[in-house]
Amino acid sequence: MSQNFQPPAPDSFTEAPAPAPARTGNIGLGIVAAVVAALVAAGIYGAIIGGTNHEIGYAAVGVGAVIGLAAGKLGGRNPILPVLSAILAIGAVVAGQLVGTAMIGADVLNSGAMDVLTNQFDLVQESWKEDLDPMSFLFFGLGAVVAFQTARKTAA
Repeated sequence: MSQNFQPPAPDSFTEAPAPAPARTGNIGLGIVAAVVAALVAAGIYGAIIGGTNHEIGYAAVGVGAVIGLAAGKLGGRNPILPVLSAILAIGAVVAGQLVGTAMIGADVLNSGAMDVLTNQFDLVQESWKEDLDPMSFLFFGLGAVVAFQTARKTAA
């Protein structure tokens, strides 16, 4: 007598669902999106500084969030993207501060902000350096941390 052992047929209550395929994302698209987001966010942050004549910490957080969101959503889970997002956020906050300083200087000089930014960048940079204080460095850090965390958490 031969016995053919057949395992019982799985039922729908005990069988685990098949895992979803891993999404790799597009690192190139994530990098491009993060750079574009950094440029746009820097311009907006600069306009906020120029319009209010002072830095606003929540705006620096927003800069980081926008950059991290763009990188994470479009780039996927690549571990380079959160680090790149943090670096871009620092650069965008600095660039925004420079644009804001140029806008404030343009009001004083009765000139255009782009004219001041391009033709008198040495004055803009000197004024920006004089205005650096511990809060400025806090804003750099906030933007970087938020960008890093947002890119990491939104990566699909």
